Amino acid sequence: MKHACYISLVLLLLLSSCAPSRVQEGARPGNRYASGFQLEDSAGCCLATVFSPWEKGKIMARWCLRREGELRPGDIRIPVSRIAASSCTHVGFLNSIGVLGALAGVCNPEFVYAPLDSTAGAREGTLNIGDGMSPSVERILLAHPDVMMVSTYAQGDAATQQLLKTGIPVIYNNEWMEQSPLARAEWIRFVAAFFDRREAADSLFSVVAARYDSLCAVSAAVSSGAGGRKSIVSGQDFRGTWYVPAGGTYMGRLFRAAGAEYKYNDDMREGSIPLTVEQAVQDFADDADVWVGVSVRSLEELKQVDVKHTWFRAWQTGEVYNFMRRSTPEGANDFWERGVVRPDEILADLIKVLYPDLLPDLPFTYTSRLNP
Repeated sequence: MKHACYISLVLLLLLSSCAPSRVQEGARPGNRYASGFQLEDSAGCCLATVFSPWEKGKIMARWCLRREGELRPGDIRIPVSRIAASSCTHVGFLNSIGVLGALAGVCNPEFVYAPLDSTAGAREGTLNIGDGMSPSVERILLAHPDVMMVSTYAQGDAATQQLLKTGIPVIYNNEWMEQSPLARAEWIRFVAAFFDRREAADSLFSVVAARYDSLCAVSAAVSSGAGGRKSIVSGQDFRGTWYVPAGGTYMGRLFRAAGAEYKYNDDMREGSIPLTVEQAVQDFADDADVWVGVSVRSLEELKQVDVKHTWFRAWQTGEVYNFMRRSTPEGANDFWERGVVRPDEILADLIKVLYPDLLPDLPFTYTSRLNP
């Protein structure tokens, strides 16, 4: 079978223990990848610090997490028993360390993939605390959380400022500002500290990082061998604009790790690149072997969005994929929930899309090939 030697290598690497990855440049002391937080054991507490992603070295917030003893201003008793969250990604972290039952309230619960009907909170289930960009202070108070976790962009909004006045500790989670997939995943260690589950989080993250590194090694070996690397395109036309990830973004780094040939691999900007449809056609229509990240489930739907999509070779060969295998009609998608904690699973999906002979017996986790 083609690539047979590499298949054996994959199985060997995935089933064996791997040496820890080297520390990534820019990671905070005690972290292997993440730059946005730091955990330090000091004077009977775990000192949890979040740094500004915009002002180098500036501390956004710091909390002393105490298991026992007298609480002082700025201290938080751990383990936290009730938490409110503004983002589905926070739910992914909670679920991965086994504390989903502590979720008392969440913004936009329709976008949460994990089952919430058995979690703590209101008698009817986890309380809907409003929109993620403007959570309801009144509903948050009804949920009676010990802490409220918010994404960084919410730090200065009016609702958060009102919440701070209530005395509920507001925990800033900056994971989405990290560009490295493993740096985002490492925020599980930060979240776990509030539940006194650091050892469990460290153990899980070590498994994720080792598997991710093993997959990187395999894809690098195969994609540089006979036949060369396969090329990739991402996204689709949306109202005349086609956004593609730069090489420095979360998805751009995953493409590189998967061994994909990608036009913007060397563009290390940390944001999406807006293209006209004509530019996307020129850049990718004839060259891209596979097409990922579309928001439809069939090739016919993609054609209905814009007939120009049929000009792409990947559409003509049926090599088009979405990340909607674990999603709901309401819009929840586990790709942005569990997937943030498990970038190794996303990477495995991408390698399987590009080089299917490598992982023949491993099913897709988040990815589906479009129906005709």
